[in-house]
Amino acid sequence: MRIDHATPPPPPTGAPNATRRPRVVVALHEGFYGAQSGTGFSNRAFLTALTRLLPAGRLSVITPHVSETAGAHDRRWTSEVQEMLRQAEAEVITVPEVQAAPDSVHGSIQLSDLAGEAALRIADHASRCLLIGLDVPFLGLAPYTSPAMDLLLVPRSMAALTRPGDLPRIRWERDTLRAATARGARVGAISTHMRSHLIVRCAIPRTNIVSIPNGLLQEEMTRPGIVPPLPFNARAGFLLAMGRAVPTKGFEDLLEALHALKQRRVRVPHLVLAAVTSGDHEGPTSYQEDLAGRIRAYGLDATLIARFTPAVRAWLHSPALRAVVIPSREEPFGRIPLEAFAAGAGPVVATTAGGLAQTVIEGKTGFSARPGDPKSLASALRRALTVLPRERERLLSAGTALVRSRHDYEVSVGSAIGRIAPWALTPSPTGEVRAR
Repeated sequence: MRIDHATPPPPPTGAPNATRRPRVVVALHEGFYGAQSGTGFSNRAFLTALTRLLPAGRLSVITPHVSETAGAHDRRWTSEVQEMLRQAEAEVITVPEVQAAPDSVHGSIQLSDLAGEAALRIADHASRCLLIGLDVPFLGLAPYTSPAMDLLLVPRSMAALTRPGDLPRIRWERDTLRAATARGARVGAISTHMRSHLIVRCAIPRTNIVSIPNGLLQEEMTRPGIVPPLPFNARAGFLLAMGRAVPTKGFEDLLEALHALKQRRVRVPHLVLAAVTSGDHEGPTSYQEDLAGRIRAYGLDATLIARFTPAVRAWLHSPALRAVVIPSREEPFGRIPLEAFAAGAGPVVATTAGGLAQTVIEGKTGFSARPGDPKSLASALRRALTVLPRERERLLSAGTALVRSRHDYEVSVGSAIGRIAPWALTPSPTGEVRAR
């Protein structure tokens, strides 16, 4: 693996095309140095799938530099990703970190420009090239494609779904996707909900959309070696809710639902609420302060975790877990239900927002509630907490079967690449071999 902070030296001018090899180039912002949300976990899984699917030495990864002192930098995570890419003989190109926020229009334009220029330099010396932009910051890659390049964009969320008031962002995302598909690019749909949004709200032609349902790798379906200790009050039994500390996750709806159950004298286990931000925040955000204020005002038995750590997900494997709750008001896909199913955790309680309705099905794989409706959520929670043991086992079994049969992420990624660029999966006759 080579890690470059500058332009790699080009091969000799006039190098014959026969000596060139095809390349798959992936641009990502979150997931190389760590994860602050489900996007980071999904991006890392996408990279992992590619290292297993592609011939050795065919993958290039472009990512902005993240300092080791930044809260978004996880040393263990980074080391694992780098070692994985080294074994796959992958090339890693780091571009400068942009000053503007990556989720701002200006930040996304800067990231797309930097990644696009780096991708062109790689493609200039490849026989064929597939350029993949993982998530919204790289939707602006289309101007940097050449006739010998295929382009795949994989938005994991969109402002029209999660930030409906951000009109400049919504307009930029829609316009860049349309410009990309006008050039023949494909857009990956991570769920049927996202597919519908791309067609109806973004006017993306159906023929340009390829299904890449989000999912888990096989190793993500196994129990971790170490489960960190629970907060003391959770050890007798607890509910678990986790995600980014933003209103679309609906955590205030969950607290309202628990307050309603408390007023009805329904016994509810301790709540572990991981409403998190990255370590870049010096103190709690206003949203986290609001959640903490509600917990105090309602006298709820709860632990609020404000800083992100991947270890929280290990609590899905705790025998003290009574239910997993996903109270989102909007969710393009929703990875947490799959993680819960794979861990044999539950019952799972989720709203029917977006992609959650695909996986958490009332009475089959869990219990569902209307988005933004604390009363409906309280009712679903009560059903989950009073479910009979035999029924609980049936729900868990159905959830496990769902994730293993329909959400194997390596299979999803391989199928998509096979449709878009089948040449990428084929070893070249010049001696490329798989490195395991």
